[in-house]
Amino acid sequence: MKGMEEHLLKKNVAREAAVRLCEGVEKELLGVKTGNFESINTRIQSAMEASLTKMLTPTSSLDLLREIDAITRPSAVSLRSARPYVMSIVGVNGVGKSTNLSKICFFLLQNKYRVLIAAGDTFRSGAVEQLAVHVRNLKELTAREGGKVELYQKGYGKDAAQVARDAVAHAAAEGFDVVLIDTAGRRHNDQRLMSSLEKFANFAKPDKILMVGEALVGTDSVAQARNFNAAFGAARGLDGFIISKCDTVGTMVGTLVSLVHATNVPVLFVGVGQHYSDLRNFSVKWAVEKLLSSS
Repeated sequence: MKGMEEHLLKKNVAREAAVRLCEGVEKELLGVKTGNFESINTRIQSAMEASLTKMLTPTSSLDLLREIDAITRPSAVSLRSARPYVMSIVGVNGVGKSTNLSKICFFLLQNKYRVLIAAGDTFRSGAVEQLAVHVRNLKELTAREGGKVELYQKGYGKDAAQVARDAVAHAAAEGFDVVLIDTAGRRHNDQRLMSSLEKFANFAKPDKILMVGEALVGTDSVAQARNFNAAFGAARGLDGFIISKCDTVGTMVGTLVSLVHATNVPVLFVGVGQHYSDLRNFSVKWAVEKLLSSS
């Protein structure tokens, strides 16, 4: 099992997760006899594949368009009034929150949704202007798709939670289907900045909170994920991860395992490039194959 543990570490899996996975496989195989033509390494490989698949498979599948329709176009029997679907993107500085938010927006526009992007980063200079560029690009790229995208912003120095709540109210009044809320990047160990996320969640009441993490990040990803998952209050946590820059790490995708192991929050999307179309639904099979490959 030591060889398998070292293999996982080389794939960028955090040591805590690698040790726990190997302990589980070792316990599972205790007393199991291998067949005449089956080596112990083959059995370990097979057991680890099953263990990784179980860990990375979400407990419920994500059909984002169906979720949005259930909120924005409820059936008569549901007794719920229509409202915008709200999603917010969080993460540390520099991981590509605005870019990944724009990738999700591109997908929604291709499916003819009306999207309001809310500039919830009222702190970083240039954040609002960066979103304005994305919105302009998205309008040009999807002009023929039948969707709609606008930017809601109140400038800098404002209370981000209040901006988010006002954006949701504006979206409801103007007939938008989805609100995508950008947020300020923050160090996961900065208690003052992290504590403001609970107020943000209470004000915006997002249907989904997604954290952007980088495939390149090593052991620090575990602390980041745990701190963000705990920042929204006792009754609220992260709903999923977007892992960016998966196209830059080859088969070293162990960050996926580290994040899920640390939080029990699923990976939902992976970024595979810089274009708006370079966002993919997470494939467990793809991840497990890369994690167990010899290269």
